[in-house]
Amino acid sequence: MPRKLTAILIMSTALLGACASITPPTEQASEQVASARKYQEAITLGGRLSVQYQKDDKDEAIHGSFTWKQSQDRSSIAILSPLGQILATIEVTHDNATLIQSGQAPRSAADVDLLVEQTLGWPLPVSGLRSWLQGFANDTNNKKFIATPVNNKVTTRDGWNIQYPTWESDQQSPPQDRPKRIDLERQTEQAGKVAIRIVLDTWQTP
Repeated sequence: MPRKLTAILIMSTALLGACASITPPTEQASEQVASARKYQEAITLGGRLSVQYQKDDKDEAIHGSFTWKQSQDRSSIAILSPLGQILATIEVTHDNATLIQSGQAPRSAADVDLLVEQTLGWPLPVSGLRSWLQGFANDTNNKKFIATPVNNKVTTRDGWNIQYPTWESDQQSPPQDRPKRIDLERQTEQAGKVAIRIVLDTWQTP
């Protein structure tokens, strides 16, 4: 083989190897965003909520708003109608959960997710949302997942498919991206295919 052709082939192989080892800029940026964003143990959130599910083989839908306040050892959630009336409140501690619906007696249980599903007739994964609302989760292999605008989909160990299609920047310097809209889907025995859309309008940290 002519020396000139051999040299060209060697250079081409080296260049291909170098290109293969370079992480695409979008992936690098995504990793940097994920590492920069920190989970907030204490936070107050507010936004809009829509739920689609099935009851007695009929499609049902709920639309409204919600408030979410959490600290290290407590979560307080209120679900409101489109007119602002409180439909239900949920109080969660490390060993107990209490759900109160308007005009009804309080109901308590150790498992908040089971309590909500049995009472409301559709699942709201409160225990997971403590992290998911901020873009943090564990995937099917229990590996830590931090959502970014590029890496925005995950399936959790309990079967929720989560997507973060819309993002916004906070008021920090430098600004950081945070989830604006969160879509959740899961197939359930009680409520069929459940689709939950959450839009976050307010974020407050201590």
